[in-house]
Amino acid sequence: MYTANKNRYENAHFNYLPNGLALPEISVGLWQNFGCNADYDEIRDIILTAFDMGVTHFDLANNYGPEPGDAERNFGKIFASDLKPYRDELIISTKAGYEMWDGPYGGRGGTRKYLMASLDQSLSRMGLDYVDIFYHHCMTPETPLAETALALSDIIRQGKALYAGISNYDGKTMHRMHHRCEDYNVPFIINQNRYSILDRAVEQNGLKEQCEKKDKGLIAFSPLAQGRLSSKFKNGIPKDSRLYGREDYCKQIGLDAHQLEQIKKLCEFAEKRGETLSQLAIQWLLANGVTSVLIGVRTKNQLLENLAALEKPDLTDDELKIIDDICK
Repeated sequence: MYTANKNRYENAHFNYLPNGLALPEISVGLWQNFGCNADYDEIRDIILTAFDMGVTHFDLANNYGPEPGDAERNFGKIFASDLKPYRDELIISTKAGYEMWDGPYGGRGGTRKYLMASLDQSLSRMGLDYVDIFYHHCMTPETPLAETALALSDIIRQGKALYAGISNYDGKTMHRMHHRCEDYNVPFIINQNRYSILDRAVEQNGLKEQCEKKDKGLIAFSPLAQGRLSSKFKNGIPKDSRLYGREDYCKQIGLDAHQLEQIKKLCEFAEKRGETLSQLAIQWLLANGVTSVLIGVRTKNQLLENLAALEKPDLTDDELKIIDDICK
């Protein structure tokens, strides 16, 4: 039977959301490597190792798979067998917004019908009475924001979630959603968005600015830009990368000769600091106002490497400028 490390909080690193809730500086996301395509024992080892090292936040969504619901089912097994005694030490989040089941009520949307049904299914898969944070997963222009905000309000009043968040919104829509949530007294506390050294859309679309103005947290996913911000890309696209041979997709995300040269220079800069590029990428986000960095790892060694970023020296203003200059 699993017993958590008694010293798990001794060297743990936390940031506080404006409402006072603490999140670990690094959280674990179960997006791509925790479904039916992964080894269950390895998944369990990653999650329990993370908790043993002070990671208290695990992030899911209804559609994380590759088969929708897979990641939640696997997490539910681990929760039941190992983590249930520690429920009050955990922040567990899930989301709804993308396609889940057939018919008009299980597709992309933000209606009460879809959000409430989806969360009930998620709670059943994970064996939970409630989640700590429930996100609307994506902007859905066909659904009025007031409809989504009211659904989030009722979900929280029913005790099925403690807090609300939104994911993949831009700044203008987040601004409007903030006011709709205020109308219904929704404890909307956090935004989840893609953000990295190589992907700064949240700076360009106003989302980051609105987080600061409206006192909301920001948790960043894809901090390594789908693996590009790792040392294995120093000499080009490796053959074992999921990006290898996908020229059209690489063009779409901006992976060209110019970006590969940027990655090489970032690797060299990280090496001068005595760390890996992955660790530098995590430090950069924390230095740029992110509440928590959401990592998705395939192995325990990757987890340990990412967590070690928190022990590296903080980036100075001069070093942040060097990184910006490299990425011009």
